[in-house]
Amino acid sequence: MGTPSPDVEQYLTELQHPLKDGVLQLRTAILACDPAISEHVKWNAPSFRHGGEDRVTFRLQPRGRLQLIFHRGAKVRADSAGFTFDDPAGLMTWPAPDRAVIDFPDLTAVSARQAQVTTLVKRWVQT
Repeated sequence: MGTPSPDVEQYLTELQHPLKDGVLQLRTAILACDPAISEHVKWNAPSFRHGGEDRVTFRLQPRGRLQLIFHRGAKVRADSAGFTFDDPAGLMTWPAPDRAVIDFPDLTAVSARQAQVTTLVKRWVQT
């Protein structure tokens, strides 16, 4: 299991979001992916680090929306042009060559996609 953060715990205690249960469910699943994963609050949402770099971040705005942003750190990397990542389930959309987004319109989608998301996170943090 990854390392939970007291700051994220406090943030989630105060969070008022219609998909909060989905945030909690995905947070637990992501932390369970790899013992080297840690978390903090970034962009006013929980974010997950691996090897000291942010790799997966919740997007909770606008309210009512829940997304996971898969990125390769704060800056575009030099190898981004040739970067590829296999998404067999087709959950990811790609707004940039090295950044993907998974949308969760409701709690049913969170539950239905959780296993696929954890598989993606496990692979993503190794890229």
